[in-house]
Amino acid sequence: MSLWGGRFSQASADEFKQFNDSLRFDYVLAPFDIQASRAWAEALLSAELISSAEQQQLDQALAELAQAVTVDPQLPLLSQAEDIHSWVEGELIKRIGDTAKKLHTGRSRNDLVATDLRLLCKQFTQQLIRENLAAVQALLEFAKRYQTSLLPGYTHLQRAQPIVAGHWAMAYVQMLQRDVSRLRDAGKRMDVCPLGSGALAGTTAAIDRQALAHELGFRQACENSLDGVSDRDFALDLLHIASTGMMHLSRLAEDVIFYCSGESGCFAMSDRISSGSSLMPQKKNPDLFELLRGKTGRVLGHLQALFITLKGLPLAYNKDMQEDKEGLFDALQTYQHCLAMLTFALPELSVNQDHAAQQALLGYSNATELADYMVAQGIPFRDAHHLTGSLVLLAQQAGVALEQLDLAAMQQVCPQLQADVYQVLDSQYGLHKRQALGGTGPSAVKLAIKHAEDWLHAAEAASKHVRQARLADADKICELIAYWAEQGENLPRDKADVLQAIQSFAVAEINDEVVGCAALYVYTTGLAEIRSLGLFPQAQGKGLGAELVAWLLWKARELGIKRTIVLTRVPEFFGKLNFKLTVKDALPEKVMKDCDICPRKENCDETALEYLLK
Repeated sequence: MSLWGGRFSQASADEFKQFNDSLRFDYVLAPFDIQASRAWAEALLSAELISSAEQQQLDQALAELAQAVTVDPQLPLLSQAEDIHSWVEGELIKRIGDTAKKLHTGRSRNDLVATDLRLLCKQFTQQLIRENLAAVQALLEFAKRYQTSLLPGYTHLQRAQPIVAGHWAMAYVQMLQRDVSRLRDAGKRMDVCPLGSGALAGTTAAIDRQALAHELGFRQACENSLDGVSDRDFALDLLHIASTGMMHLSRLAEDVIFYCSGESGCFAMSDRISSGSSLMPQKKNPDLFELLRGKTGRVLGHLQALFITLKGLPLAYNKDMQEDKEGLFDALQTYQHCLAMLTFALPELSVNQDHAAQQALLGYSNATELADYMVAQGIPFRDAHHLTGSLVLLAQQAGVALEQLDLAAMQQVCPQLQADVYQVLDSQYGLHKRQALGGTGPSAVKLAIKHAEDWLHAAEAASKHVRQARLADADKICELIAYWAEQGENLPRDKADVLQAIQSFAVAEINDEVVGCAALYVYTTGLAEIRSLGLFPQAQGKGLGAELVAWLLWKARELGIKRTIVLTRVPEFFGKLNFKLTVKDALPEKVMKDCDICPRKENCDETALEYLLK
């Protein structure tokens, strides 16, 4: 079915139709096109452009079509329609006749496809966040497994200093954390609905576009129709994030390939993620990681292609923009698949610990410790650097390690050296000295893992059910607080107090309905308290309380808070979340604020616990 043939006296040539039609790739937008169409039918009813009976007829037919597409996502490909919009309308006409022809009132394929694409990208954003979090979890498990295992560290691909394998893995945790942050930011920017922008100048229909946007799950409607139909920044954002994320995966893959090589031998892959050679029986190839590295190029290419497509386009819509989809779809699917494969592969990767430890000691990697030792003897660092270089040359000429040099020989180069220098040259000495934040020392790595695990718990909560509270949540929050105040578990709070403190609240949702809340109250001394934690009874037992606490602890860390407390009658719940017992006398701010007005002041049965974030 064609949506535009009235002014034409001849049919399209087959050659042009084959070149022009997009159904072969935009069929994946079917669920989103149907979703947008159902919301549009509701908006047409509100604008009194269709009757209630017509809206119900449209909605029923669209629901049936959605179910058919769910069963067979490739169903549209059986037709000869030009694009997904034509297919949806054609199917509706087959099902309900002329009523279907009213659906397109006041809208254009231009604003419809822009809406469909945003809905798809919003969904992909959440999927990519979840895949990144799963990969972070796998990296953390690797880091914990090998947090004390020595590994040679490199600069310029030359042995530099010993590190631990856990520290190596945590470097990639940091990268993926930034990728998640970028995805979240992009999700906020794309959360704008173009539907109702028409072809370019807006719609003549009396549509409440804000209500329409909210119905489709968008934060707001776009404020300029020209920009609404022609904006593809959100696609560029996702392509840039996918390109950066793939670059991170490629760097990790390159490390693994090198560490698995015969020249290094520090890592080993299980047979489950390796392949062999058709000619050389001895080969065990890291194909999985080579593919992670290789697929990066195509994702980066898709980003550049869309940039070039958009860079010269005048406002508003141009057919060039049909080229936004194939590359975008392929890039996002590739990125998602590669993240999933990394998560699958990491448990199959191991460190050859004895061999890696031996490799870490080669290449005079303890030379920096020797220079630092000289500095401690009062030698300026630049002189110490030169003297250490001379000792390295001496050891190379003798064919021995630094720690194998005779003390008398070393003292000829640097008289300040004493017998205790050999302690400094021991591999474990330098490792354990690097305990500052971000270092490779075991205690620093342990702390980094703890921080990352806390971040992961909060990020998982935010990606599932927990979010920052909004003004519109105030009534539900008050209802929750009132419920638990009646049970004697919370102090009551009025709506004005909740509205004033709305930024301190997080809420938990099930099916877009607020079912729980909690607040992070910050005292003037920098101490923070988790307060007003509660769930409706039907939402209990689903882990939402733990998700709310994790989200608030993440927020506390973002604010630079070092200590978070809670007063509770269920200490075992917070104990499972790594809160530790403390004494109420250590909480003067809390006592001054709430305890003096608590009806149970003289017979308090609450337990004080704390969580240290530093």
